[in-house]
Amino acid sequence: MCGIIGYTGNLDAKEVLLKGLSQLEYRGYDSAGIALEDGKGDVSLYKQVGQVANLKEVCQNAGIPLSHCGIGHTRWATHGGVTEQNAHPHQAGKVTLIHNGIIENYHELTDTYHLQGQLVSETDTEVAAQVIDHFYDGDPLKAIHSALEVLKGSFAFCILFADIPERIYCVRNVSPLVAAMSEQGAFVASDLTALISYSSSYFIVPEYHIMVMEKDHITLLDEQNQPVKPEMLEVNWDVESAQKGGYPFYMLKEIHEQPEAIRKTVLPRIKDGLPDFEQEQIPDSLFRNCQNIAIVACGTAMYAGMVGKALMEPMLRIPVSVNIASEFRYEQPLADEKTLVIVISQSGETIDTLAALRLAKNLGAPVLSVVNVKGSTIARESDYVLYTHAGPEIAVASTKAYAVQLASMYLIACRMSFVRGRYTVQEGKAFIENLLSCVPAIEKILEQTDEIEKAAHHIKAASDTYFIGRGLDYAYSLEGALKLKEISYIHAEAYAAGELKHGTIALIEENTPVVAFATQSHVFQKTISNIREVRARGAYVILITKESAEIPEGICDIHFTVDAKNDQFTGLPTVVILQLLAYYTSLSKGLDVDKPRNLAKSVTVE
Repeated sequence: MCGIIGYTGNLDAKEVLLKGLSQLEYRGYDSAGIALEDGKGDVSLYKQVGQVANLKEVCQNAGIPLSHCGIGHTRWATHGGVTEQNAHPHQAGKVTLIHNGIIENYHELTDTYHLQGQLVSETDTEVAAQVIDHFYDGDPLKAIHSALEVLKGSFAFCILFADIPERIYCVRNVSPLVAAMSEQGAFVASDLTALISYSSSYFIVPEYHIMVMEKDHITLLDEQNQPVKPEMLEVNWDVESAQKGGYPFYMLKEIHEQPEAIRKTVLPRIKDGLPDFEQEQIPDSLFRNCQNIAIVACGTAMYAGMVGKALMEPMLRIPVSVNIASEFRYEQPLADEKTLVIVISQSGETIDTLAALRLAKNLGAPVLSVVNVKGSTIARESDYVLYTHAGPEIAVASTKAYAVQLASMYLIACRMSFVRGRYTVQEGKAFIENLLSCVPAIEKILEQTDEIEKAAHHIKAASDTYFIGRGLDYAYSLEGALKLKEISYIHAEAYAAGELKHGTIALIEENTPVVAFATQSHVFQKTISNIREVRARGAYVILITKESAEIPEGICDIHFTVDAKNDQFTGLPTVVILQLLAYYTSLSKGLDVDKPRNLAKSVTVE
């Protein structure tokens, strides 16, 4: 959540900051602001409620003198309402500060340092600025270390000190910060998308290390103030990957990028026709020796885990649980050294998932993470990492990240089945052939959008939509319902079809949209019976089956098919139908598809 950008160098800082904030808009925010330092110790603030475009307009009309150093922020309200006073940056004495995260003990700090009457906002961030200023006596490092001893919570701070011109100090705990150095100066941001225009080399600021940015170099100091060399990483995508490329919305572009993302994720891991994780240094013993699997994730990533569970349990014949990360971390999970914990996160920074990972490791469980961002905190703290290769995903609603997470679940399931003796070589090779056949099946769906758009026009007028299916179909339906509700604001729920008569069917009225999945042969007739039940009550039925399925006449209003010979592999093409259904529904309602209200791309605060 929120976006951070900081710069000191030889460029126009105002332009760098505003461009960076625009590139970070997808993270979710409700206000924006920048602080510009004039090189002589004077720091000016410019803040505005609403979109970055509003802030740009204010800055264009303000006659701002040239500055080469500044910090910028997009805020997603947590403490205090959406007001200009609560927008970042915040100032206290000689300190100007921006902040991602939450300071949990800000009430206590307000009392301890007698800040009542001094605060002009309702934010925990201003309290942090006041505390740092309280300790500041001309030595920034001393002030920051002293503040860190009393601050509790998560944070990524970028700090200007008025009497130290053209220098930015940064420190973090949990909330991410990435930095880069180029001939144009020093850059810091909460996300790579704001830096890629300036450098393909970057590093992740380690927790509790203080980074000092100057226009011609960056110094990284450990907790004892000793210089350390940052671990440099290379961006594996270019600026164009983070642009719309002619599509009206990032979400549509990213839906169309799924075939290539799946190829990039799967093909490098295939050796002699079987999944192979030798390059990732993931040993077969990890899969062979575990007695159960615990999948831990949030939101869309958790629904990818639900598909993983539905695949793995019948293939492996061992227990597989799917755990909401925010619940797992606060309970007493049944995990030990015989439990393989699979953590799934697109960003690798999801705060609840990171905390669950740390708990799992404390319990002695080996952790395999499935993440999209190289060098992210979850990746670095896991025992083993399987990187997905989706490239940058800008739309808030996840599409291609989900697809490659599913592909990763298939790869893991197949390798585990092989090393545990559940699959022969021939069976494993057949499994991978079926997985790769999902790519042309998806491409086929992408060529047939007219009917999906037609179905969306019916859904847009509804107040409720229901998704039903059995087994793997139920797992797919969870993600379908989430996609629809998060970008169209239509209430949508997924139910196991067999549960209809246990309460849900009472909600079905004339023209209520029901998206029904019937791609699993062994429960096909049972699902058709459930569809008849909602049909008899006037539901508008959108049915998804395999191409080979024979359906009764009049069973649905719209029928979509997926090209899959094996029931296990209907998910990837099916989910593309669901993504497009949500996209066109949102579009037909005139909404901002890429930036749904109240949501953020990466959830880095509780």
